[in-house]
Amino acid sequence: MAAKVPKVIITCAITGSIHTPSMSPYLPITPEQIARSAIEAAEAGAAVVHLHARDPQSGMPSQDPRLFEHFLPQIKRESDVVLNLTTGGAPTMSVEERIAPALQFSPEIASLNMGSMNFGMYELLQRYTEFQHEWEQPYLAASEERIFRNTFKDIAQILAACAENDTRFEIECYDIGHLYTAAHFRDRLFLKDPLFIQSVFGIRGGIGTHPEDVVHMKRTADRLFGDSYHWSVLGVGAQQPRIATQSLLMGGHVRVGLEDNLWLRKGRLAQSNAEQVSAIKAVIESLGFSVATPDEAREIMQLKGRDKVAF
Repeated sequence: MAAKVPKVIITCAITGSIHTPSMSPYLPITPEQIARSAIEAAEAGAAVVHLHARDPQSGMPSQDPRLFEHFLPQIKRESDVVLNLTTGGAPTMSVEERIAPALQFSPEIASLNMGSMNFGMYELLQRYTEFQHEWEQPYLAASEERIFRNTFKDIAQILAACAENDTRFEIECYDIGHLYTAAHFRDRLFLKDPLFIQSVFGIRGGIGTHPEDVVHMKRTADRLFGDSYHWSVLGVGAQQPRIATQSLLMGGHVRVGLEDNLWLRKGRLAQSNAEQVSAIKAVIESLGFSVATPDEAREIMQLKGRDKVAF
C-alpha cells in the first residue's frame, strides 16, 4: 500500500505543452498570465503548481530559462506554493532543452517521464479546425508519427544532474512499464524514498481511463514500492474529475489544471486553473478528506524547502 497521509496534495498543472492557444482563451500564455494563474491556483488550494513556459507571442511551448525567470520569482514572492518545473517540456524538444530550467533554477521538485512513448495529440484536430498561429495545426498533426523520447540513458542523465541540486521528482508514469522503470532506477539508487508517483491516464499511447486501468496501476505500484511512495493521478480531458475522485477513494493525491483538461464540465470551459482546483477541493472535502497546505506537502514528499531553490 502507498504511504498513508492525513491530507491530500492538489497539484495544478498550469499550461503544459499539449493544448494550443486557439483551443481556449483562458490558457495561460505569457509569463504574467502563468504567474497570476499559478498564484490564484495556490490561493484556491493547490499545494503544488507544475510549470511549463510558452513563447509569449506565439504561445508555442518553450523551455527557454529566460521565460521561467519572468514568472518563478513572482510566484515565490506572492505564494508559498511548491514550484514544480517540467523536464518533459514538449515532445519536439531535446533532452538538453527540456532539462535546462530545472538545472538552472534548482526547484524543490521536477517532473520526469519514465520512458519513450508514442504521444498522440493529432485527434484534437477532429475538434479544432481554426487556428490563430501557423505552428498549431502542424504541431498537432505531426504527433501521429512523433515519439516522445526518454531513453534509459536520458532518464539517468536527468536524475543524476538534478540530484546534485537535491531536487526530487514527480515521477510521471503513463503505463505499467513506467512503474517498472521507476523501480529499476530506485534499485540503482538514482531515486530515493519516498517516491511521488504521478499516474497519467488517457494520453493516446499510454494506459487508458477505465476504472480497472486505475486499479491496475495502483495495485502494481503497491507491489513494487510498498509504503515507500505516495500516489497521485491525473486524467486527461473529460476523465479528469472521475479519475481524480477514484484516486481519492483509493487513498491517493490528485492533479488538475489546464495542461491536462480545458473544461470545468461538459460544455463549459474552465475560465482559470483556480476553478479546477476549487472544484476538486470541494470533492475532497465532501468525501471527508482535508487538503494539504504547501508546507504539509513539503513534509509529505520530504522536499528540501523553498529557501534552497535558485530563484
